[in-house]
Amino acid sequence: MPQAKVIKERDIEKYLHKRVEEAGGEYRRVKWIGRYGAPDDAVLLHGMHLVECKAPGKKLKPHQAREHKRLHTQGVPTYVLDSYAMADAFMAHILEHVVWEYT
Repeated sequence: MPQAKVIKERDIEKYLHKRVEEAGGEYRRVKWIGRYGAPDDAVLLHGMHLVECKAPGKKLKPHQAREHKRLHTQGVPTYVLDSYAMADAFMAHILEHVVWEYT
C-alpha cells in the first residue's frame, strides 16, 4: 500500500506562494534583525500580511507566540497557516476584504 505524502512546512509555503502570485500579489521571505520568532513571510496583496507557515498540526513555539503577540499588540495581525485549506481561507479573506484600491 503506498504511503501518504507527508506535508511539510515548505510545501505549505510553496502552495501559498503560488496562490499569491496567481492573484497578482507578491510573496516575500522576511529576515528580522534582532527579532527572534517573528513571522518568516510577507504577503503583499491588498496590503501587507505577515504569515508563519507550519507543517500540519504544528503550533507556534513559545518565542514565536510571544513575538506574534507583540505584533498584535501594535496592531499588526499575523497569520499562522498549517494546511492548504488554511492557505485557501487566508487568500479568500484577503481577496474578500479589499479596503481600497490605488489609482
